[in-house]
Amino acid sequence: MSLSNTSLKSSLRLTAATLALTLAGCGGNPPAYESSQAAPAVTSGGTSLEPAQSSYSEPAAYEPVLERINDPVPLAEGHPNEYVVQVGDTLWDIAGTFLKDPWYWPEIWYINPDIENPHLIYPGDVLGLVYIGGQPRITNVRASTYRMSPQARVTPLTESISSIPYEDVAAFLSSGVVLEKNQADSLPYLLQTRGDHLIASAGNEIYVRGVTEAAPGTRFSVVHVGDPLYDPDDNRLIGYQGIAVGDGRLRRGGDPATVALTDTKMEAKPGDRLLPEEVDIPLNFFPRAPSATIDGRIISVVGGVTQIGQYMVIVINRGSNNGLSVGDVLSVLQAGEEVKDRFGGGTVRLPEEEAGTVMIFKTYDRISYGLVMEATQAIHIHDTVRNPI
Repeated sequence: MSLSNTSLKSSLRLTAATLALTLAGCGGNPPAYESSQAAPAVTSGGTSLEPAQSSYSEPAAYEPVLERINDPVPLAEGHPNEYVVQVGDTLWDIAGTFLKDPWYWPEIWYINPDIENPHLIYPGDVLGLVYIGGQPRITNVRASTYRMSPQARVTPLTESISSIPYEDVAAFLSSGVVLEKNQADSLPYLLQTRGDHLIASAGNEIYVRGVTEAAPGTRFSVVHVGDPLYDPDDNRLIGYQGIAVGDGRLRRGGDPATVALTDTKMEAKPGDRLLPEEVDIPLNFFPRAPSATIDGRIISVVGGVTQIGQYMVIVINRGSNNGLSVGDVLSVLQAGEEVKDRFGGGTVRLPEEEAGTVMIFKTYDRISYGLVMEATQAIHIHDTVRNPI
């Protein structure tokens, strides 16, 4: 089956209601399931047995919104029939173990009602490949002893696996951010340094305006508003490069409030903005193809490098206003260079080439953050991002 077939991709898309399934309740409550159709049991060889022996049920909620197709979702070459979830796995890793393209995971994830919190996957769980109506499905065939017997836990396995590696995301975000225009305009800002200082560094206190409903002790990141970012499609200002200055802790509320700088990479200056220090990233979600048609560009890479590789954070010029949501997967396409035609004359634009895959993990109105999950070629600023191909 060719994944470049646009009609096939259209038929595989779920509506937003179905795609809101999450592994950890980040996107709402799990859907209700009916038991009108029993699923076959599974052996370690992936072979279907008699339906009467199983308590699995086909998610009836899929039927109104998923156009059934004859061709199954393509499985990965050499895929296992069972997989034991390991510490450190991510959902993307597991999906890629079974599937040629991990973003088809929502199409085949199959709820086992006998498992407590069936949307959560824990180390030690056994995931199995089953076939229902000739179509492949992945389900949790056996829960780990850690899930079933909390008192038996002797290692820190209480956390379900995440969709993306948090450490990689947090490491890049700590080195800088992109501020959407509306966000930059509304953030608290450094009014003045306390004492006879024009600039401030660790150990100094600063006066800040715009801090509301924050308790003393709240931590903030101080960010310098850098170069403006313009949408390459319409040349409209959509945000600013954010340069990480340092960290501080709210010592006293009010207007102005007092913040003590605890760590700095560069001097803090009047006009610098303050962000709550926590990185608000939902880490448990299903990778999936977008429900809308996306055609955008990479406008920035966090960290300021020129070439972008795996697990680096990028910013694109499309957001929730364009139909993007957390978990959406996009293909990155390198623009073809323009070359001279020595034989026919003139110049020719070479075709775009696929360069990687990006998963969206945070959206604003007009921009989104994405994590590069795969990079088959070097990725650059202004490369195109589109629905997966």
